[in-house]
Amino acid sequence: MSDMEDDARDLLVRTLMTVSLGSLWLLINSTFGLMFGWFFFDVVPTLGNYIFYAWFLLSLGALVWYFIRLWKKKFPIT
Repeated sequence: MSDMEDDARDLLVRTLMTVSLGSLWLLINSTFGLMFGWFFFDVVPTLGNYIFYAWFLLSLGALVWYFIRLWKKKFPIT
């Protein structure tokens, strides 16, 4: 095993999970929104725009809920 303390390891894991999941969420939403053109609409929104914005809001809510749940836990006391 490693000589890293448990609370330092827990902090590192939480930080890496936050950065990696946030980056993945941004990558997915920028791919579908900007590259496929569902973020913008010409005159009226299409079905793809509605699906994209519904996905965006639901996934943002789930991501924020997960981050709050992840960071609300107490660090292990050794």
